[in-house]
Amino acid sequence: MFTDLRSFLEELEKRKQLVRIKAEVDPDQEIAVIQQRVISAGGPALLFERVKGSAYGVAANLFGARERVAMVCGHTPSELGERVARVAHNVMPPSLKRLWKLRKDLFGLFPARMRTVKKGPVLETQDQPPDLTRLPVITCWPEDGGPFFTLPLVHTVDPVTGQGNLGMYRLQRFDQASTGMHWQIERGGGFHFHKAVQLGRPLKVSVFLGGPPSLIIAAIAPLPEGLDERLLAAYMMGRPLNVIERRQSGHRIPASSEFVLEGEVSAGDTRLEGPFGDHFGHYSEAADYPVFRVRRVLARRNAIFPVTVVGKPVQEDYYIGEALQEITLPLLKLIKPSICDLWAYPETGFHPLAVMAVRQRYEHEDLKMTLAALGEGHLCMTKVMITVDENTAIRDIEAVSKAVWRYLKPENLHILAPTAQDTLDFTGPAMNTGSRLILLATKKGQPVRSEPGPVAPHASELPEIVVNAAACGPAFLMLQVSDKLNDLGKIIHALQKHPRIKNFLFVVLVSQDVPLDDPVMRLWGWFTRFDPDKDIYPAGKRIQGNRLVFDFPLVIDARWKKGYPDPLEFDPEVAYRVDKNWASYGLP
Repeated sequence: MFTDLRSFLEELEKRKQLVRIKAEVDPDQEIAVIQQRVISAGGPALLFERVKGSAYGVAANLFGARERVAMVCGHTPSELGERVARVAHNVMPPSLKRLWKLRKDLFGLFPARMRTVKKGPVLETQDQPPDLTRLPVITCWPEDGGPFFTLPLVHTVDPVTGQGNLGMYRLQRFDQASTGMHWQIERGGGFHFHKAVQLGRPLKVSVFLGGPPSLIIAAIAPLPEGLDERLLAAYMMGRPLNVIERRQSGHRIPASSEFVLEGEVSAGDTRLEGPFGDHFGHYSEAADYPVFRVRRVLARRNAIFPVTVVGKPVQEDYYIGEALQEITLPLLKLIKPSICDLWAYPETGFHPLAVMAVRQRYEHEDLKMTLAALGEGHLCMTKVMITVDENTAIRDIEAVSKAVWRYLKPENLHILAPTAQDTLDFTGPAMNTGSRLILLATKKGQPVRSEPGPVAPHASELPEIVVNAAACGPAFLMLQVSDKLNDLGKIIHALQKHPRIKNFLFVVLVSQDVPLDDPVMRLWGWFTRFDPDKDIYPAGKRIQGNRLVFDFPLVIDARWKKGYPDPLEFDPEVAYRVDKNWASYGLP
């Protein structure tokens, strides 16, 4: 399996899934525009051999296809997940019979370790003092705060337990020897830093760039806190991860990395970081974050700098996120046997929408399983959770809508507020704060409503405020409304009583920049732009028992609003330059 970035690139080239671009390109937005166009066309990985202002090449779009992600995993992601879950389920209690049955799976676990070596390619050159401006750090979007390391593998060690953590946190390059350290909430590196601050000492940090591509997938994986992600990377490789123990940091660094940045982060040393374009398709807020002080840069000779681009779907994180869900789902089902399936929608940026299928064994187990799932790892950042029965195809929003139409009662809609929220979610009242919407659409006797349900009306049948309309199944009607309208009260009043609208359970208002004929962008525009606690308007409210219940239809105001960050768009001049130079890139 691939022990470094170069062996992966070589295999991609053999399979004709890599294009070498020999024309000079600018790391300031040009690379991002090229990658976006290539990934949109389902194109290959890219190796930019001449990057303006740097002696290093740039590798991009490494994971922009399901096939390439599976190559790195060593199996299909679902096979990998089933294999891990099978071992976890059958190895306890241990017996010779069980162990013999699992011999192939257990044999695959033996290499899942780190092997210390004395030297490796990453020690071929050393830059001390460092000069980060020599690295081809890219800028993706015109309003970004500056160039960002987009694929940094940030390694820290728990200052109390000594347990390692590998995460991916974007680093804004400030100058020759410092970057930001964008530790969001629920991030292992941030937990280590918090402990170091309490102990009154700086936290050593090592940032790996390149190396085995499995490290990139492992760094993003939602593993249990305290489990070193490098072991998962070794398991995917099918061989030990060669590491070099560094006296300066006490860290073990991958011997085949392309670059390693070594330094520390200290309490009180902060700087304004951002904004930058993120996977929600908007600019994130600028805020104060810790500063990573880089002391030295290690690199291979003729090192290759890996990058990615994040923005509106579909990007590389779409395919990586799909794979990680398939890897981790079998373990979740093992821990929570009532959970049959769970899918966070990559179209929305993952955290805004998840759908879960459960097997109910007693009354209200659906609510129990929903709350349990919302307490697991990164699922705690989920904004909307829809829970359905085990026979629902949860990756199909139309099938989910049918389940909601059949079985959702008003009393099974729950809003939780305030709660912690994804740092990048901009819809809540403050950073890291927001709310949750839970819809329990499981069988409880006979269906609440008969099929087939309402059909989407044509825009000509609706009030003039509606520009376009589309239904996501019988429960959800999406309406594109004019951006010139500001009186939300009048909009809601006109819609809730309309004969072609009032039978839908949810009426979702979106802005004119959301194309309703694009199923990916439709979900993106809906779930990234509303907060459940403040943007849902029911037809009526009533007290039932000891709680407030909403009556259908519910209008969801998912329009872009004043105060929201701008959606991402490329600089027209850069896009024009890419158009003009396209033939020189050697791309179809």
